[in-house]
Amino acid sequence: MTELDEYWNNFLINTGRSMEDRCAGDLSFEAKGFVGDELLTLVLTGKKTALFSSFATFSIDGEPLPVTEELYLVLDRSETPRCVIELEEVQIIPFNEVPWELAQLEGEDEDLTAWREKKQEYLEEEGDILGFEFTPDIKLVFQKFKVVYKG
Repeated sequence: MTELDEYWNNFLINTGRSMEDRCAGDLSFEAKGFVGDELLTLVLTGKKTALFSSFATFSIDGEPLPVTEELYLVLDRSETPRCVIELEEVQIIPFNEVPWELAQLEGEDEDLTAWREKKQEYLEEEGDILGFEFTPDIKLVFQKFKVVYKG
């Protein structure tokens, strides 16, 4: 049994969930300007309760869009599981229509202008790698989550 399997089983047992519950995948939080596991710390302390991904990434990678109530293992930089999150809300929003009320849930920026500048830079770099172009109305996948287990 891998470390991830063991962590997942402990989550199921310790939270009284069904052994039939499935993990939708694992993820780690990364962002330009953050060192080490600072974003993970924001997640673990409840200061980061959302993330935005480009819709294009899902399309290009052929991955299904996330859905509400999916469970994910969150890993640190050494790929050690640190918590389990559950998606509470998923919606598709054009970049230029994201309100501060949603952007601030990422817990990384002081205001909407700073969030947009940093997110645009990230999307431009991601687009260069994956082959899409940033436009102000590019679709983002907003995912609001809560930590349901830290073990």
